[in-house]
Amino acid sequence: MPVPAAAAMPSDPAHAPLTGLQGVGPRVAEKLAARGMATLQDLWLQLPRQYEDRTRLAPIRGLQAGVAAQVEGVVEAVERSFRYRPMLRVAIGDDSNATLVLRFFHFRAAQVAQFAPGVRVRCYGTPRLGQHGLEMVHPSYRIVGDDEAGALGDSLDPVYPAIEGIGPATLRKLIAQALDRLPEADALELLPRDWLDGALPGLREALLTMHRPPQGADVAALIAGTHPAQRRLALEELLAHHLSLRRQRIALQAHAAPVLEGAALAERLRASLPFALTGAQQRVFAQVRDDLGKPVPMLRLVQGDVGSGKTVVAALAAMLAVEDGRQAALMAPTELLAEQHLANLRAWLEPLGVNVAWLAGKVTGRARAAALAQVAEGQAQVVVGTHALMQEGVAFHDLALAIVDEQHRFGVHQRLALRDKGGEGGRVPHQLVMTATPIPRTLAMAAYADLDVSAIDELPPGRTPVQTVVLGAQRRPELIERIRAACAEGRQAYWVCTIIDESEEIVAQAAQSTFELLSKALPELRVGFVHGRMKAGDKQAAMRAFKAGELDLLVATTVIEVGVDVPNASLMIVENAERLGLAQLHQLRGRVGRGSAASSCVLLYQPPLSQMARQRLETMRETSDGFVIAEKDLELRGPGELLGTRQTGLAAFRVADLVRDADLLPLVHDIGERLQREAPDIADRLVERWIGGAARYASA
Repeated sequence: MPVPAAAAMPSDPAHAPLTGLQGVGPRVAEKLAARGMATLQDLWLQLPRQYEDRTRLAPIRGLQAGVAAQVEGVVEAVERSFRYRPMLRVAIGDDSNATLVLRFFHFRAAQVAQFAPGVRVRCYGTPRLGQHGLEMVHPSYRIVGDDEAGALGDSLDPVYPAIEGIGPATLRKLIAQALDRLPEADALELLPRDWLDGALPGLREALLTMHRPPQGADVAALIAGTHPAQRRLALEELLAHHLSLRRQRIALQAHAAPVLEGAALAERLRASLPFALTGAQQRVFAQVRDDLGKPVPMLRLVQGDVGSGKTVVAALAAMLAVEDGRQAALMAPTELLAEQHLANLRAWLEPLGVNVAWLAGKVTGRARAAALAQVAEGQAQVVVGTHALMQEGVAFHDLALAIVDEQHRFGVHQRLALRDKGGEGGRVPHQLVMTATPIPRTLAMAAYADLDVSAIDELPPGRTPVQTVVLGAQRRPELIERIRAACAEGRQAYWVCTIIDESEEIVAQAAQSTFELLSKALPELRVGFVHGRMKAGDKQAAMRAFKAGELDLLVATTVIEVGVDVPNASLMIVENAERLGLAQLHQLRGRVGRGSAASSCVLLYQPPLSQMARQRLETMRETSDGFVIAEKDLELRGPGELLGTRQTGLAAFRVADLVRDADLLPLVHDIGERLQREAPDIADRLVERWIGGAARYASA
């Protein structure tokens, strides 16, 4: 079948401005524009977040708390009170001989006058248990005349995401007007029908079903996001994101990058290491070396569990740049993590005559000026630091390799800034991105379509697996004895206080009282304390003292999740473990078991446990494989939380859900490759339709 004509006609209604709609003056247009809506197409793709079923009336007697419904009844009594704040309560009754209270906190005098006893009211809302039976708080309602009684809608009512300054009724009217201008199916469709799964509807039908579900529509499927109409839109949205990321990659690879071929220095480093590389490390380094030998920029993500040896692979890659007379930079999100990399790299590289420079926020004055001069003149062959590396004053002599650790903690712009510090003549550095948060395959396919993904999926020999125990909080006294015993044997322990509340201050207070309690219960131990609100210097000092063995027990908030490496620590207690996600629990557990001693991680929880918390703790007890844990985390929490919303705007998919729609990804890849080959102009229009101007930062 021939590919549809792709030239966007000037008369294309998709790009018609919203000011052509009735009710869109300059002020409304401004409010819509603030949410990225300027054309009819933007309103077509502003999809409902849920539906209200006003096609039937429920008897008041049959209402259930928590289940939304539409009821109709006659006003029996009205009461206004001003005791604590203004409140209006309206009791309505119907033929089922039951009464429902409507409660309003915001109301005008004209509204009160509407609710005269004997008036018929139709309202929609979610009932809940009040003081006198069921009540609805601020339901949507209207007064019904005798001629209207019994006349109901014939389709489900869409509920759209709120837009500041535009009421829901106005938004519904605007979207209805925009839908009336939807072109015919052939004009709207960009994808050839025979490329799609035959069970999926066309785009026009899918959009109309989503905005105006017919009376017999499968509401449960629509709410769950599994309706064929949603699947059709999700497919196109995933395809647009995939194409956008591939384009970023193609655009980047149009740049030149230095060819790094000499391996003698890397071999000297490998021979000098006090340990042998695992098979996985050797495999991943071979992939990296292969990338660096090409004249196009490498874009590779290396993922592997805490302690799997990603830094060694990065150091070997850096040697390829150094041997070629160029520079490598390693950027980490925290000073502590950057310092740890610095210590490792200096220990490995300085004996080989390689100069490793240090640039972080706390490097100031003469030391900073000297470091900047070394970096600019090329004397610093490897530069380690925090995001200070990307500041304007930092100029590299010839940066050939940029290594970014824990990349999901950096914003997209920060990664671009480091990339832009490449050499002259339009050359860009190779990029090696590392993460200790294993990313499920489905997520990697969608979120990192612009990166080649490698996995270091085995731990070095001699690492003992950590035993994980799940206990209720009432067993705390036993744990205090367990810490006493471990420290008596010369070991060290962590006690992690997790978020009790959103406020960091409250967490710090809770951690403070735990610190005081443990110091009192264990007077013979040296107990340290670290939390997020401490000054950076104090925090680093406490961590260093623990690492140096000057403390036996470290009470901390989750600030220790990333980075600190203390091989002598063999016991970790995580309080309120039920409040943390799997990825975070797995990161915390990775802080112990870094030496050869048998290590334990105790997950303390406050009963009762929710179903999700129970599943999380069960998963932690059953497996220590970060990749298995990542898949389970994705299933339980969804992609937005897993990657962090700053990452590529993934959390802001309009229809698609990477967990629910993962089975569509192979088809997305096939269609994407085919479009790139056979119809790049259609690929452009798909990206423009779903992503628009945001495509620039879809991936950096």
